[in-house]
Amino acid sequence: MEVLHLNKTSFEKLLAQSEKPVLIDFWATWCGPCQKLTPELEKLAAEHPEIIVGKLNVEDPEAASVAAALGVNSIPALFFYKDGKLAKSLVGYMDKDTLAAKLGL
Repeated sequence: MEVLHLNKTSFEKLLAQSEKPVLIDFWATWCGPCQKLTPELEKLAAEHPEIIVGKLNVEDPEAASVAAALGVNSIPALFFYKDGKLAKSLVGYMDKDTLAAKLGL
């Protein structure tokens, strides 16, 4: 599955309606580790169709408000939701296999 580029509204709708677990990446264009993480997330999404992977750019003021509400202090920040509830949060770059292991995939 493809990585989804989300805004505040689509993020909230996805969490409310998804029957699959959802992994959200909070990122920014100026963040080197975020840029390095993107292809790893694309590989993860392709290899694990049982989850939905989305990205929220914190440079967007609405997305930044979501990040602030969730307590994001560093990026990349990854939030993994199951049944609409936060199951795990991770910070920093990691490769696809490390990320999959940490998420229990």
